[in-house]
Amino acid sequence: MADALVCTQCGTAGRLKTETPGSFLVELALWLLFLIPGLIYSMWRLTARRKVCAACGNPTMVPASSPVGRKLLG
Repeated sequence: MADALVCTQCGTAGRLKTETPGSFLVELALWLLFLIPGLIYSMWRLTARRKVCAACGNPTMVPASSPVGRKLLG
C-alpha cells in the first residue's frame, strides 16, 4: 500500500473522492438564462475540483509511507 493516502484529520486510509464546489442548480440556471456567465461558472467549477477524504471532506491527505502517514496509521 505504498500509494495509499491517510487523512490528517480523521485518519481514514485510502479513500478519496472528487469534490466540485458550487451548485449544479445555479450552474443550470445560469446556462438557461445567461450563456456567458453560465460558461464562466462551469469553467470555474471544473478548474476548482479537488480530491478530498471520502469520510470527512478534508483536503489534507498524506501518503501512508510518509513519516506523518506512518504515525497516523500506527
